[in-house]
Amino acid sequence: MNAVRILSETPDTVTVGRDDWTQLWSAIEDALDRAAVAERRRNEAGSSRQAARRDYLTAREARRLLDGESPLRVWREKRGRTQRELAAQAGVGSGYLAHIETRRKPGSAATLARLAKTLQVRVEDLLSNSIRR
Repeated sequence: MNAVRILSETPDTVTVGRDDWTQLWSAIEDALDRAAVAERRRNEAGSSRQAARRDYLTAREARRLLDGESPLRVWREKRGRTQRELAAQAGVGSGYLAHIETRRKPGSAATLARLAKTLQVRVEDLLSNSIRR
């Protein structure tokens, strides 16, 4: 990475040129990717590789998420559960679960935590940026 040229600086901000910003952002993304790979390798080393890989998304599952499908639905189906089964196992009303999955309701933090625990994923894996009305 080339040296970044600071155009201006205040106690709260630093201004750099577009090319420098692009270069910095690319370096950050690369570092995040390397950290994610290292975390996966630690996961696989701590358990059997096959057990760790059951949590990996297939290309099709990843495409569904990228296309905007509900992460809760993708993970529920990956785990082979119906909405009713998941609702019962997590202690959540099946209607409420359906509303969360279809993004009519965001789901409370406590509910998302129970769903994540039941599906054996992180709460962050169930979060979506869009809620439909």
